[in-house]
Amino acid sequence: MRTGEYKIQAGEYAAVVTARAGALRELRHRGRDLIVPFPAGGPIPDFRGIIAAPWPNRIPDGRYTFDSVDYEVPVNEPERACALHGFAFGTAWTLESRDESSVELSCTLEPTPGYPFSLHLTVRYRLSAEGLHSRVTAANTGVDAAPYGVCPHPYLLAGPAPLDEWTLQIPAGSFLEVTPDRLLPVATRSVAGHEFDFRAPRAIGATEIDHAFTAVAFDAGGRAQLTVRDPGGTGVGMAWDRSCPWLQVHTADKQPPSPSRLGLAVEPMTCPPDAFNSGEDLVRLEPGATHEAAWSIFAA
Repeated sequence: MRTGEYKIQAGEYAAVVTARAGALRELRHRGRDLIVPFPAGGPIPDFRGIIAAPWPNRIPDGRYTFDSVDYEVPVNEPERACALHGFAFGTAWTLESRDESSVELSCTLEPTPGYPFSLHLTVRYRLSAEGLHSRVTAANTGVDAAPYGVCPHPYLLAGPAPLDEWTLQIPAGSFLEVTPDRLLPVATRSVAGHEFDFRAPRAIGATEIDHAFTAVAFDAGGRAQLTVRDPGGTGVGMAWDRSCPWLQVHTADKQPPSPSRLGLAVEPMTCPPDAFNSGEDLVRLEPGATHEAAWSIFAA
């Protein structure tokens, strides 16, 4: 295994986690990819498998206000002039512990002019006979309250058929309408009667999705689950807890010559896009406080 990469295994599952971005690079069940992998070494394409923190999704123009103070973080999505997926992905994570079936990594987010807060992040990946279980813990090690949000960024693979032929079920009653050019929030709408209504499983078809969903249906145990299935009979599911009331889904549409619709990005989020400005479901992490979010990926 390459330096800074950690292979874990349990039952019929195997995964590779990398210190780069604390990312999930591979996840396989019986040798079949459950996520779109990325190569060892070099850049991580399309944020595959990263931990997006201290905010998920985007902040327009990189500008936000917190506790009546204006801040500006670097824009890393120039085509939409947004700050995308925080900056923990640019950090090399440190190995904290490892055994045959689990690995734990951590990183420290030092204060910057645009985010003058101190956070210590830990991600634990654990395989079992039921799949991969991930948990991110954020601790505020500074002296001021910090705005915070997090999400994973895997691209799920149902099987070998084209994504258009996959059957998708999303347990969400509403979605966030966004502007077509910059994908900035407009209003929350019901999925009823809309092409984004996947509450009952159906084929994705030509539908293009890059939207956040909410009004998530959690079961009595506080768990929600998305599934996507290939017509050949294979599938993959993702489950998460109430720490993530939002879910970004993206059909990974690209303009030629880039390969398009390679997988389905599924991102349980603690808050919606631009929560650093709207404040909606934004985590206010007080000094000394911690926050946890958890999710799982499994063959379905």
